[in-house]
Amino acid sequence: MLDDSTLLTAETDDIVISAGRELVEKNDAGHKFVWGYYFCIENNSDKRIRLLGKDWHITDDKGNNYSDDSKGFKGEIPDLEPGEYFEFTSTAPLSSPHAVFYGSCKIEADNDGVKDIRIPTFQMSVDEAYPRLIN
Repeated sequence: MLDDSTLLTAETDDIVISAGRELVEKNDAGHKFVWGYYFCIENNSDKRIRLLGKDWHITDDKGNNYSDDSKGFKGEIPDLEPGEYFEFTSTAPLSSPHAVFYGSCKIEADNDGVKDIRIPTFQMSVDEAYPRLIN
């Protein structure tokens, strides 16, 4: 897990999503940048929720867009009781040193149907020591 001081948070309907990123590999000569990213999804509501999937996007400063709108999280579709959380990590290989990460998670709450929960939008930039929230 990343240092808590580098995490950003967003809250929707008592669901809190914390996000962070870390530059894992930098190869300026080959123009390759591998970012690791972390999400913690906390159910602070009074209902059980199911994490159905994600709709995440990365747009770099060259105009390239990378998307992940898959079901589940690496094959898991977690159920979270009130007070429980789920952590997720992955990597994003990019060809640019600057990009923005944004999107949402799809959840299903008891008797409330399916809804999108916004994740914090953050910058991935080799020039910054810490992520910056973008609204």
